[in-house]
Amino acid sequence: MRYRLEMFVIPVSDVDRAKAFYEQAGFVCDVDHQAGPEFRVVQFTPPGSHCSISFGVGMPITASPGEYQGMHLIVNDVEAAIADLGSKGIEVDGPFHFGPQGQTPGLPEERADYATYGSFRDPDGNGWLLQEVPSQAE
Repeated sequence: MRYRLEMFVIPVSDVDRAKAFYEQAGFVCDVDHQAGPEFRVVQFTPPGSHCSISFGVGMPITASPGEYQGMHLIVNDVEAAIADLGSKGIEVDGPFHFGPQGQTPGLPEERADYATYGSFRDPDGNGWLLQEVPSQAE
């Protein structure tokens, strides 16, 4: 039996503002469907991903905008991903890693899988992590 995570719903306060942000970040808009003033669904997929995010009006979600934290985007080069998002006007923190003192700015001595990060937030404060996994280079 295979289980694939393909989509999850995130909480946003302004659908058009969120849509503009994710377009700016380079995510692909798969769907923008409005069935009336009480229902709209927008779905985006990060470049190269098989999992999408969705948000809208009338969606079945009880979380408040900004409550989702730690959504991971896996990249093979965190510095390149930070530069790419930065070139699109997205403010990204990093690179950083975790050591004996907790979160530490900069690159770790060894660029091992799952050891280096960047982070950014959407306009509502939902938090994303860029996690470097060099062994998954394409």
